[in-house]
Amino acid sequence: MKVGIIGGGAAGFFSAMAVKENYPNADVIIFEKSRKVLSKVKISGGGRCNVTNGCTSIPELLKAYPRGGRSLKKVFHVFSTSDTMKWFKSRGVPLVVQDDNCVFPVSQDSQSIIDCFLKECRRLGVQIITHAGINAIKPKAKGLELQFVDDARKPEQFDKVIVTTGGSPTLIGLKWLQELGHKIETPVPSLFTFNMPGEKVRKLMGVVVENAMVAIQGTKLKAQGPLLITHWGMSGPAILKLSAFGARLINETNYHFKFQVNWCNEQRNDVVFNTLQSIAEQSPNKVLANVKPYGLSERLWLFLLEKCELSSRKKWGELGKKGMNKLTNILVNDIYSVDGSSKFREEFVTCGGVSLQSINLNTMESKVCDNLYFAGEVLDIDAITGGYNLQAAWSTGFVAGQLK
Repeated sequence: MKVGIIGGGAAGFFSAMAVKENYPNADVIIFEKSRKVLSKVKISGGGRCNVTNGCTSIPELLKAYPRGGRSLKKVFHVFSTSDTMKWFKSRGVPLVVQDDNCVFPVSQDSQSIIDCFLKECRRLGVQIITHAGINAIKPKAKGLELQFVDDARKPEQFDKVIVTTGGSPTLIGLKWLQELGHKIETPVPSLFTFNMPGEKVRKLMGVVVENAMVAIQGTKLKAQGPLLITHWGMSGPAILKLSAFGARLINETNYHFKFQVNWCNEQRNDVVFNTLQSIAEQSPNKVLANVKPYGLSERLWLFLLEKCELSSRKKWGELGKKGMNKLTNILVNDIYSVDGSSKFREEFVTCGGVSLQSINLNTMESKVCDNLYFAGEVLDIDAITGGYNLQAAWSTGFVAGQLK
């Protein structure tokens, strides 16, 4: 049996290794269009490679996927986060689970993952060919023919093919798969930072709020977690999560919308009001600048006081009900504008791709083209940060590699 893998990324390597484990005598070839394989794995997790998440509850795991979550249930029952950790450990890559459940190699270096994959491929006999872009798949009486971008390279025939080309930022990049009859969900960016050129908050670059809540105005979309203020706007897990769940809606606004920041992660105004009143009663003669509620940094607290036009030299006991309401409102419902799309991170994730309606999720085989399988981000599956996107690549790659 001859098996072609289109794409030398995370899902491509994992499916290739799975094929060889299941069919040791199969000829397996990975075709990568660029000169380097696993380039996205190299930069993932800031170069440390967040290989999976420590969450072992499948219902909880599915909540991390804005698209594809429910469909992945079957796949995760076959190959879960626990299976991923066992897989790496059994192949000489010890892992560490952080307090936030993100899982990294103990080496804290993505090269450990890359070296492991290359070593496994050598051991199993997987062939890797770079500079080999493919622009068409042609169904034949037996198997599939791959046609290459480079006209000098002759088309090759395979018994089975697994497509693991990753996310495409445009529909054009998926046209060759659409022409085979697959339904395509229009790709739009996910997991991106907020670009806020008109907001003065950018002068607080570097300030982190450990547990903020953010929401897109006029919608039910919200997220919570650490928030980072940057020189171009806002980032951090809370913002990235909101961008993931709101990817399509945000795209429809052409990246012009308002969002709310709850700096204290307390939704009830009366609770915040009472907390501030308690501070005023206990420290009536202290100035606002010197008593910072909810563990806010000095820079952020002074900025918020200025924004709601309260003097930092005013005493807590002099605030009165009007001043308390101003402070309560800015802590719970601070409004900002996003104005234009940000420069997406080099490891951003794509929302969209080959629709799961075109795939048999028990096998990852195409419903419209026999002997053709899919794995990884080329599918309409994406997740928030935390190792979930790579886990989807490992799980779908493992199932596709069964070639059932």
